[in-house]
Amino acid sequence: MRHSLPHAPQFYVTAPQPCPYLHGRAERKLFTALAGDAANDLNNALSRQGFRRSQNVLYRPSCESCVACMSARIRVSEFVPTRTQRRVWRRNAGLRRLPTSAWATEEQYELFRRYLDERHADGGMADMDIFEFAAMIEETPVRTRVIEYRQAEPGSAEADRLIAVCLTDVLDDGLSLVYSFYDPLLEPLSLGTHIILDHVELARSAGLPFVYLGYWVPGSRKMDYKARFSALEIYKGGVWQPIGDPAQHSLDIHPLSVDPIVEQVARITLPQKPR
Repeated sequence: MRHSLPHAPQFYVTAPQPCPYLHGRAERKLFTALAGDAANDLNNALSRQGFRRSQNVLYRPSCESCVACMSARIRVSEFVPTRTQRRVWRRNAGLRRLPTSAWATEEQYELFRRYLDERHADGGMADMDIFEFAAMIEETPVRTRVIEYRQAEPGSAEADRLIAVCLTDVLDDGLSLVYSFYDPLLEPLSLGTHIILDHVELARSAGLPFVYLGYWVPGSRKMDYKARFSALEIYKGGVWQPIGDPAQHSLDIHPLSVDPIVEQVARITLPQKPR
């Protein structure tokens, strides 16, 4: 179904399908195309309203009877790592960060396949081939970088080994982690945590106030790790607010408390067109 605002992008709603985070629930997404000269402005404006990017689409959960999925971001200036996170940072001090353009390589795909086969073999991306992977990386109309993390091979003259990758959008107010993956055999390095910590440092050095982590879902074990980062805030009830006690965010949402799609679209703030 299509929804629109005057002189604005068209918004659509997907058909309900099984939720990947909460058993027995159905997910539905509100989305719009991301293209043209105004793509960066639209990505910036909608990211601040809980949307996420996937290739040339911006989307936000819009389920019929649940509002569990909440966009999460770290306030960089207030972030203080925990003792465990400081250990992770020290443990990975020898990694080399290599920012590149949004261009897919066979080396990245091989790492991506190992990650999926070990961690998400039954997920929605499990059957992605190299062409679909390349589309995920390269089909972006906005400022996007691929951040590679490489580990030196002791006693080897070969190039450093690729062990982690993050597809990152550069917003006007922060860095948005679109998708990350890493060597599943290097679990002691806590590479997922290191990627987030390193993006906090990247944002700090660039003077950007936020690091966007995607969606946090209370009650989902897949998403628990995000709540372990300090200075975390969530987009809930149309505003960004400190997460507080994660246990206080109830999942029991009555269907009548979820606003109709038309009302949700009407409240979306779009970037101002230049005069």
